[in-house]
Amino acid sequence: MKLVGLALVIAAAAPTVAAAPLPFTAAAALATRQGAVVRSRLPRPGHDLTLDGRPVPMASDGAFMIGIDRDAGPTAMLAWTTDDGRPARWPLTVTAQAWDTDRLPGRLSMPGPPNPEYDARRTRELGAVKAARADVSPLPFWRGAFIRPVPGRISTNFGAQRIYGDRPAAPHGGMDIAAPTGTPVLSPTPAIVKLATGPFALEGNLVILDHGAGLYSVMMHLSRIDVQPGQIVAQGQPIGLVGATGRATGPHLHWGMTWQGVRVDPATLMTETPQ
Repeated sequence: MKLVGLALVIAAAAPTVAAAPLPFTAAAALATRQGAVVRSRLPRPGHDLTLDGRPVPMASDGAFMIGIDRDAGPTAMLAWTTDDGRPARWPLTVTAQAWDTDRLPGRLSMPGPPNPEYDARRTRELGAVKAARADVSPLPFWRGAFIRPVPGRISTNFGAQRIYGDRPAAPHGGMDIAAPTGTPVLSPTPAIVKLATGPFALEGNLVILDHGAGLYSVMMHLSRIDVQPGQIVAQGQPIGLVGATGRATGPHLHWGMTWQGVRVDPATLMTETPQ
């Protein structure tokens, strides 16, 4: 009897180990495609959101945005911690795209002789672009609807691949819209101007716009720039004029977009509904 009583005392004194909270997994995968910008809201409130381990900014109401690389694989994973402490997961399914392909003679891409002066110039120019896109700002402008910056025919789609002989070049990193020289270029949504300069060797005169949460637009080949760094522009406000500065075969606007350094297709922001 004494042994039984002692066992009961020991059991009562033992610390209680709380059961680990059950993980949460969204009932359905979030469907998207290569090159897309995705705006959505978490199915369970929480914090510390990541996409395949990369931190993702999130608004107080659970709204978030992610960018999917042009060459992303078929699956990805959003992960976060719910407000009640549970680990949470939301799988993504990524549909592959059939990108446009242009095949050109190999002689058209023959490298020229070494040019240290040009190489130094490009290092400076690319450094300025990288610095302009370095911040992941808390601006909320990414949440609204986006408009087309100029009217006109899309002459080259995002992701198009040029192949010179049997050598592929870098995929096209934006949307080219053919328009006459002097056509006003409008801000697709509110933004802060981060860079307004040129002409750069390839990009010509360019403007970089910060829409918040790591989303940036770059407008290239402008004939004129009408904004200054640090300026806040409204949706539809002119930022410059279409031109053919830099490496361009004719007047057009190159509208490039990146999310935290990932090149994404601007067209996806004009076809989906903001959350």
